[in-house]
Amino acid sequence: MLILLAFIILFHITSAAFLFIATIDNAWWVGSDFRMGLWFLYTNETNCTVIDEQFPDYPAIQAMQATMILATIFCCVAFFIFILQLFRLKQGERFILTCVIQLMSCMCVMTAVSIYTDRQEILHRDDFYNFNVSSGQFGYSFILAWIAFAFTLISGLMYLILRKRK
Repeated sequence: MLILLAFIILFHITSAAFLFIATIDNAWWVGSDFRMGLWFLYTNETNCTVIDEQFPDYPAIQAMQATMILATIFCCVAFFIFILQLFRLKQGERFILTCVIQLMSCMCVMTAVSIYTDRQEILHRDDFYNFNVSSGQFGYSFILAWIAFAFTLISGLMYLILRKRK
Protein backbone atom coordinates (compact mmCIF):
# COMPACT_ATOMS: atom_id res chain seq x y z
CA MET A 1 0.00 0.00 0.00
CA LEU A 2 2.88 2.34 0.75
CA ILE A 3 4.30 1.82 -2.75
CA LEU A 4 0.90 2.60 -4.29
CA LEU A 5 0.63 5.74 -2.19
CA ALA A 6 4.12 6.86 -3.22
CA PHE A 7 3.24 6.22 -6.88
CA ILE A 8 0.03 8.29 -6.62
CA ILE A 9 1.85 11.18 -4.94
CA LEU A 10 4.61 11.09 -7.54
CA PHE A 11 2.05 10.93 -10.35
CA HIS A 12 0.19 13.94 -8.94
CA ILE A 13 3.37 15.99 -8.50
CA THR A 14 4.38 15.14 -12.08
CA SER A 15 0.97 16.33 -13.31
CA ALA A 16 1.38 19.62 -11.45
CA ALA A 17 4.91 20.08 -12.83
CA PHE A 18 3.68 19.49 -16.40
CA LEU A 19 0.90 22.04 -15.86
CA PHE A 20 3.32 24.64 -14.51
CA ILE A 21 5.73 24.15 -17.41
CA ALA A 22 2.98 24.19 -20.05
CA THR A 23 1.43 27.33 -18.56
CA ILE A 24 4.60 29.34 -18.03
CA ASP A 25 6.90 28.38 -20.89
CA ASN A 26 6.53 29.99 -24.31
CA ALA A 27 6.65 27.06 -26.68
CA TRP A 28 3.06 26.43 -27.72
CA TRP A 29 3.76 27.36 -31.36
CA VAL A 30 7.35 27.30 -32.59
CA GLY A 31 9.11 28.01 -35.85
CA SER A 32 12.67 28.45 -37.06
CA ASP A 33 12.89 32.07 -35.91
CA PHE A 34 10.09 32.50 -33.34
CA ARG A 35 8.41 30.97 -30.27
CA MET A 36 4.88 31.79 -29.18
CA GLY A 37 3.26 30.86 -25.91
CA LEU A 38 0.24 32.01 -23.95
CA TRP A 39 1.99 35.10 -22.64
CA PHE A 40 4.79 36.21 -25.00
CA LEU A 41 5.98 36.06 -28.60
CA TYR A 42 9.75 35.76 -29.06
CA THR A 43 11.31 36.50 -32.44
CA ASN A 44 14.98 35.78 -33.08
CA GLU A 45 15.45 35.14 -29.33
CA THR A 46 15.99 38.88 -28.83
CA ASN A 47 12.63 40.53 -29.45
CA CYS A 48 9.96 39.79 -26.84
CA THR A 49 6.39 40.98 -27.39
CA VAL A 50 3.70 40.66 -24.74
CA ILE A 51 0.53 39.09 -26.10
CA ASP A 52 -2.17 41.70 -25.56
CA GLU A 53 -5.31 43.17 -27.18
CA GLN A 54 -3.56 43.81 -30.49
CA PHE A 55 -3.16 40.09 -31.24
CA PRO A 56 -5.75 38.27 -33.31
CA ASP A 57 -8.51 36.55 -31.33
CA TYR A 58 -7.28 37.91 -27.99
CA PRO A 59 -10.42 36.78 -26.06
CA ALA A 60 -9.54 33.18 -26.95
CA ILE A 61 -5.99 33.73 -25.70
CA GLN A 62 -7.37 35.12 -22.44
CA ALA A 63 -9.63 32.09 -22.09
CA MET A 64 -6.64 29.77 -22.59
CA GLN A 65 -4.57 31.72 -20.06
CA ALA A 66 -7.37 31.62 -17.48
CA THR A 67 -8.17 27.94 -17.87
CA MET A 68 -4.50 26.89 -17.70
CA ILE A 69 -4.04 28.93 -14.52
CA LEU A 70 -7.21 27.40 -13.07
CA ALA A 71 -6.02 23.91 -13.99
CA THR A 72 -2.72 24.47 -12.21
CA ILE A 73 -4.44 25.88 -9.12
CA PHE A 74 -6.97 23.03 -9.02
CA CYS A 75 -4.19 20.45 -9.34
CA CYS A 76 -2.25 21.97 -6.43
CA VAL A 77 -5.38 22.30 -4.28
CA ALA A 78 -6.30 18.68 -5.01
CA PHE A 79 -2.86 17.58 -3.83
CA PHE A 80 -3.18 19.45 -0.53
CA ILE A 81 -6.70 18.11 0.02
CA PHE A 82 -5.43 14.60 -0.70
CA ILE A 83 -2.74 14.98 1.97
CA LEU A 84 -5.35 16.29 4.43
CA GLN A 85 -7.77 13.48 3.63
CA LEU A 86 -5.01 10.94 3.96
CA PHE A 87 -4.84 11.67 7.67
CA ARG A 88 -8.48 12.62 8.30
CA LEU A 89 -10.57 10.00 6.51
CA LYS A 90 -11.67 6.82 8.20
CA GLN A 91 -10.57 3.50 6.78
CA GLY A 92 -12.51 2.39 3.73
CA GLU A 93 -13.61 5.86 2.65
CA ARG A 94 -12.78 7.21 -0.79
CA PHE A 95 -11.05 10.43 -1.75
CA ILE A 96 -14.11 11.88 -3.50
CA LEU A 97 -13.31 15.58 -2.94
CA THR A 98 -9.78 15.12 -4.25
CA CYS A 99 -11.17 13.29 -7.26
CA VAL A 100 -13.66 16.03 -8.09
CA ILE A 101 -11.08 18.82 -7.86
CA GLN A 102 -8.53 16.85 -9.91
CA LEU A 103 -11.15 16.16 -12.59
CA MET A 104 -11.98 19.89 -12.65
CA SER A 105 -8.27 20.49 -13.31
CA CYS A 106 -8.46 17.93 -16.11
CA MET A 107 -11.43 19.69 -17.70
CA CYS A 108 -9.69 23.09 -17.52
CA VAL A 109 -6.61 21.72 -19.30
CA MET A 110 -8.76 20.08 -21.94
CA THR A 111 -10.66 23.34 -22.47
CA ALA A 112 -7.49 25.41 -22.90
CA VAL A 113 -5.81 22.99 -25.28
CA SER A 114 -8.99 22.49 -27.28
CA ILE A 115 -9.43 26.24 -27.70
CA TYR A 116 -5.82 26.55 -28.84
CA THR A 117 -6.21 23.69 -31.29
CA ASP A 118 -9.44 25.11 -32.68
CA ARG A 119 -8.20 28.71 -32.95
CA GLN A 120 -4.65 28.08 -34.13
CA GLU A 121 -5.46 29.10 -37.70
CA ILE A 122 -6.79 32.48 -36.50
CA LEU A 123 -4.01 32.97 -33.93
CA HIS A 124 -1.28 32.30 -36.48
CA ARG A 125 -2.41 34.44 -39.41
CA ASP A 126 0.52 35.58 -41.53
CA ASP A 127 -1.06 38.93 -42.38
CA PHE A 128 -0.76 40.08 -38.75
CA TYR A 129 2.90 39.21 -38.20
CA ASN A 130 5.91 40.45 -40.18
CA PHE A 131 7.24 36.91 -40.59
CA ASN A 132 5.89 33.53 -41.67
CA VAL A 133 4.18 32.27 -38.51
CA SER A 134 1.99 29.73 -40.30
CA SER A 135 5.08 27.65 -41.06
CA GLY A 136 5.41 26.84 -37.35
CA GLN A 137 4.32 23.75 -35.53
CA PHE A 138 2.99 22.85 -32.12
CA GLY A 139 5.72 23.11 -29.48
CA TYR A 140 6.56 21.05 -26.45
CA SER A 141 4.42 23.17 -24.08
CA PHE A 142 1.36 22.27 -26.13
CA ILE A 143 2.33 18.58 -26.01
CA LEU A 144 3.00 18.80 -22.26
CA ALA A 145 -0.45 20.31 -21.78
CA TRP A 146 -2.03 17.30 -23.52
CA ILE A 147 0.09 14.95 -21.41
CA ALA A 148 -0.96 16.87 -18.29
CA PHE A 149 -4.58 16.38 -19.37
CA ALA A 150 -4.07 12.62 -19.51
CA PHE A 151 -2.19 12.57 -16.20
CA THR A 152 -4.83 14.63 -14.36
CA LEU A 153 -7.60 12.44 -15.77
CA ILE A 154 -5.84 9.24 -14.70
CA SER A 155 -4.97 10.56 -11.25
CA GLY A 156 -8.53 11.84 -10.77
CA LEU A 157 -9.86 8.38 -11.58
CA MET A 158 -7.28 6.79 -9.28
CA TYR A 159 -8.56 8.96 -6.41
CA LEU A 160 -12.09 7.83 -7.19
CA ILE A 161 -11.09 4.16 -6.99
CA LEU A 162 -8.62 4.49 -4.13
CA ARG A 163 -9.82 3.55 -0.68
CA LYS A 164 -7.93 4.22 2.48
CA ARG A 165 -6.62 0.90 3.79
CA LYS A 166 -4.16 -0.21 6.45
